[in-house]
Amino acid sequence: MASKTMLFTAARAAMASPFLSTVPARSFQTSARRLADAPLQARKPVGAFRGGLFGFLLGTTLTGSAVYYYVLTEYKASNDQLTEDIYTLQKATQQLSTHLATLEDKVQKK
Repeated sequence: MASKTMLFTAARAAMASPFLSTVPARSFQTSARRLADAPLQARKPVGAFRGGLFGFLLGTTLTGSAVYYYVLTEYKASNDQLTEDIYTLQKATQQLSTHLATLEDKVQKK
């Protein structure tokens, strides 16, 4: 009886000051008979074929999306470069046509 009273006062002291805990820690234990009564749920195992197929499809999807993004950025970069080259060629062609027009005017004046 005295030990219960001491434990009760020690528990109260521990609640009042968490840094001065003198209550012994009690572990949780269950008897074997009680564990035997609780039915365990059977887990459905993931087969090697099903897991391998799922991993393959996941890897293929991730790789495909990464490749698609890479190809899309490369296509955009090359398309921008080609457009720039076309504008440069158009400008050079216009300069050449104006130069030829001035030469033809000079030839006709002579």
